[in-house]
Amino acid sequence: MRSGPYFFAWCNEAARVDALRAAFSALVHDPPYCIGVDMHPNVSFGATSVDEAVAKIRAHFGHADAEAYIATSLSPGESVELILRCYSDKSERVTPRGPIHLRPSDYEDLGCMRMDLALGSGPRSAEAEAVIAWHVVLQDLVDLLLRLCAPDASECVSTGGCTSAWTWLAPVSMCATYNADARDIARDLALSWVSLHDKDKVSLIAGMSLEALHARVDAAPTGARVDPRDNSGRPIPLSRETVLKALAMPGSALLQALEASAEVPDEAWRAAEPRAKEILSLTAQSRARGERVAVTGKGPPVWRVEMSGEHVYFLVDHAPFHVRRLPSGGVVLATHPYRTLWPLWADALVALGLMS
Repeated sequence: MRSGPYFFAWCNEAARVDALRAAFSALVHDPPYCIGVDMHPNVSFGATSVDEAVAKIRAHFGHADAEAYIATSLSPGESVELILRCYSDKSERVTPRGPIHLRPSDYEDLGCMRMDLALGSGPRSAEAEAVIAWHVVLQDLVDLLLRLCAPDASECVSTGGCTSAWTWLAPVSMCATYNADARDIARDLALSWVSLHDKDKVSLIAGMSLEALHARVDAAPTGARVDPRDNSGRPIPLSRETVLKALAMPGSALLQALEASAEVPDEAWRAAEPRAKEILSLTAQSRARGERVAVTGKGPPVWRVEMSGEHVYFLVDHAPFHVRRLPSGGVVLATHPYRTLWPLWADALVALGLMS
């Protein structure tokens, strides 16, 4: 069974259990609560309330790491099994895995690998079906990321992200990132540089100040370059000089450039959208009539659509980017888990004249 996507969040160790509590409260909505917790290496217990679970975790945290098993709802009537982990700094220094880590137990819960769609009399379109999958996945992905990183106004978590990989990658190579302060959006770029150039694990350096990250970039040799992961296979290098220029700019200018780049239309995606809207309308009509998979009576039949390589390749190359400013002052960048944020960043940096 494939798991993921994987969500990561960083906060100071002193606030880590408080951040875990806030995430619990945002993820576990409906009583009766059922939270199973393993405190590695040798303590396990069940809890029937968030308060009970957090109190027991707090009593052991620092000497043991927490792994909790919970169920949450992404949409009415749909329950998703999740695994939420919280690691101490001591554990992170040995094996960087968090420090706060969330994932669905089954990729299908968030990956949208199968969809029941009413296709009507029109032709099959992998592109249109991929458009539908993007809308479904993106909504749930951003929802979970914010419930983990920004569930309340406490701002315990300063930064986080999501990826289809099992480890916290360079932010520009993720499919989503969160920053509590949108003015610090350059952190994603600087953190990516330091991780890729100096081979540091992101979960160990995610809490560094922007000034400290700037110093690390500045210390690299003139002309040094790194190659951020881009699933399309088209390498676009990132230079030390580009990162330093970006760090010298106001965060608001970087964010505006990212927003403008996200709004640039992808013609292949736009061409597929009308058929996607038609399928969604037909599917809504079929559901209202109570039709199920492969019904061939009145109205359009419903078919089980399995995600194939054709869908995946289209999403990798064409899935749009989503830039969301939060009322708290934070910001989320996101796309489909099959794609990375690096093409968005590269387009924004080119538009600003910073790529070298």
